[in-house]
Amino acid sequence: MVGHDPAFAPLRLRGEPVAAERMTADALRRRFISPPSWQPEITADARLAQAHEPLREAAVLIPLVMHEAGPTVLLTRRTAHLHDHAGQISFPGGGIERHDETPVAAALRETEEEVGLRAEAVEVLGSLPPYATATGYVVTPVVGLVTPGFALEIDTFEVEEVFEPPLAFLMNPAHHERRLVDFDGMRRTFYAMPYEAGRRYFIWGATAAMLRNFYHLLRA
Repeated sequence: MVGHDPAFAPLRLRGEPVAAERMTADALRRRFISPPSWQPEITADARLAQAHEPLREAAVLIPLVMHEAGPTVLLTRRTAHLHDHAGQISFPGGGIERHDETPVAAALRETEEEVGLRAEAVEVLGSLPPYATATGYVVTPVVGLVTPGFALEIDTFEVEEVFEPPLAFLMNPAHHERRLVDFDGMRRTFYAMPYEAGRRYFIWGATAAMLRNFYHLLRA
C-alpha cells in the first residue's frame, strides 16, 4: 500500500518556497562559492536492497537551464527495459568509471552519452552531499548551469524522453509529498513531486530526495 504521510500533509509544516531572487544564475553561483551552514534532510533510500554489498559510486548532473522566464531542471524518463530505475524520472548520469578523474567528470560524461548535452555547455557550480540508493549506488549530485539554445541527442536505449519542470515548481514545498509504503513488514517513507505538463510525471525516490536536499541548501 502507498499513501500520503499525514504528518507531512499540512502546508505549514513543509517549509516556505525558495524566493525567485535565490534562483538567479548569480545567486546560485554565490550559494556554492560561499555555502551557508545547512544539513541534507535525507541521504539514503529507506530500503537499501544491497546494503550487504559495497555501494558502487555514481554521479548525476542536475542541469539548471537558465531560461529568461526562469530556470528549469532538465530531467529524463528512463526506458522501461533497463535493469535499474526502469521507467523512472532521473537526472542524467550513471556509474563512475576508472577513467573518470572525478565525480564531476563522470556526471558530465554520462550526461553527454545519455542526452547529448556537451560538457562545455555546462557551468559546474558544485555538488550536493552523496545519496545512497536502494539499487546499491552512492550518488554524487553535481549542479550545473546551462544556457538555452543547446542541442540534444538522446540515447533512445536508455532515455525515453527529456522534459524540463520549472525550478520554482520543484523548490516549492507545496508540491512536495511524503508517501508511506508497507514493504517487508515495515512502513517506510519516500518523497514525491508529481508534475503535470501534457502528461503526468511522477518524480520520486532518489531524484525527489536530491531535489529536497537542494531545496534545503537554497533555503538555508
